[in-house]
Amino acid sequence: MNAYSILSQTERLRISDGKIIPIFGGLVSPDRLLILIWSQLGDFDSLEYAWWLQRESSKLQDKGIQVRAIGIGDRNSGLKFCEYTGFPPEWLFIDPQAEIHKQLELYQGLSWKFPFLSTAQNAWLNLILMCAGIGSPGTLSEVFRGYKGDRQAPQLIGDEEVIRATPLPPIKGSFFKLAGGTGFQRPFELATLRLRNMTEVLSNWQTYVPQQAYLTQRGGTFLFDSQGNLLYEHRDRGILGFAKNMSNPLEFLWENA
Repeated sequence: MNAYSILSQTERLRISDGKIIPIFGGLVSPDRLLILIWSQLGDFDSLEYAWWLQRESSKLQDKGIQVRAIGIGDRNSGLKFCEYTGFPPEWLFIDPQAEIHKQLELYQGLSWKFPFLSTAQNAWLNLILMCAGIGSPGTLSEVFRGYKGDRQAPQLIGDEEVIRATPLPPIKGSFFKLAGGTGFQRPFELATLRLRNMTEVLSNWQTYVPQQAYLTQRGGTFLFDSQGNLLYEHRDRGILGFAKNMSNPLEFLWENA
């Protein structure tokens, strides 16, 4: 399977204008091309990945890395996703039936069939089992890392930044100093950002997840050079496993810049 060949022939609906165009359309001689195949746009992984890209947006530009992403949803979910995350809508495309995921042979997630349940109910039950670590290696340890902190990861919330994550009261970034200091991911810091994402999605569930059949579908990351040679790939094997190094998910970009 040649991922570049498949992707270069792929057309999908672009969020910015609702047009169905090649996903490579509009690229301008990129030094590096980062293609992200995301799960549901209401998925923890998609939201968190977009947060990291927004955080490093100036560095991406400096390194000449151009980005395209395909997520599961519809145009309304894409518009909502971009509004919330700041991800550029001209970079985001939609695949309602997860067809590109199948073409690239990405992990569909746990897909046990339970009698007397609808497709959506089966997907929900499989998702719950994956959140418990079944068919989703590394998920529980990654959840715990969000609570206990990580000295190998950078500080995530600025001291003057205010985080609003219902049902918690507004939290100023300097609060996390009390849990251990500065300059690294403090205890509860990542968990708070994930709670904010969860609140956002649950408050707008029908918008973010119009099709529940693909709740367990996982994504992947592909980095190409200017000639279309594959420099890096990562195929997600579980929830909250969208990078080889979750302490610094974009580390591979700077290693291959």
